[in-house]
Amino acid sequence: MFVRRFVDDGVSGREPDLLVVEEPLTIEVDGTVVTTTMRTPGHDFELAVGFCVSEGLLEGARVTSCRYCSGQPGPAVGTASAAQFNVVTVTTDGRGPEPRARLGLVSSSCGLCGADHIDEIAHRVAPHRDPHPLPPAVLAGAPKQVRAHQPLFDDTGAVHAAAAIRPDGELVVVREDIGRHNAVDKVVGRLHLDGGLPATHLGLFVSGRASLEMVLKAWAAGFSSMVAVSAPSALAVEAAARARITLAGFARDGGLTLYTDPDGTIGP
Repeated sequence: MFVRRFVDDGVSGREPDLLVVEEPLTIEVDGTVVTTTMRTPGHDFELAVGFCVSEGLLEGARVTSCRYCSGQPGPAVGTASAAQFNVVTVTTDGRGPEPRARLGLVSSSCGLCGADHIDEIAHRVAPHRDPHPLPPAVLAGAPKQVRAHQPLFDDTGAVHAAAAIRPDGELVVVREDIGRHNAVDKVVGRLHLDGGLPATHLGLFVSGRASLEMVLKAWAAGFSSMVAVSAPSALAVEAAARARITLAGFARDGGLTLYTDPDGTIGP
């Protein structure tokens, strides 16, 4: 598309611009529709599997296949996609719990969350018994590390990023999406498909704020640490403390603020 830009001296010009794509993705598990979310097309199988991990839909089950309803390989990352690429079916060996639907449409800005979800996840995922938090210096350096791997943000300025980070600061996987929770699910899904969960020796980076849902996803995936560019919510801090996850926020310019630690010396 073409836009007209206005600059400080008042001169405007007509020039091409790129916009991020936002389309619905319906996720099915063993033939049951479990959710529809607004996402940026690309890495959809990872998104579907990561969502299943976060929601506890794979407890004891093995993913045997992921496919689009069309059976085609799918669109390129961030590009417009046809309707046949907007339904992903995850097939398991049938050993998990009965698939259940998350009611309503999950927006690209936030998923479903609430205080009762802390108790819900605590029933199926225990707090870290022997946490291995990443060093503060590694967490503080995460934004700069991840920023170099955000091509969609460079093109559009309208997507979030999530990443899994090793204790030495090396990035394991980086994913982008218009939705913060989708970006995290794509990272979790990639780790799960690679046999990398629980991610007990890894940290999770998220752009934007550290909401409750982001912490719950980190807890479900087994991350020992989580760092966000912006601030956490009070419920996010409460959940991180309960999970014994080291939670950091305001990671900017090489600094950060620690809100929880596994020893409980800081936190709520």
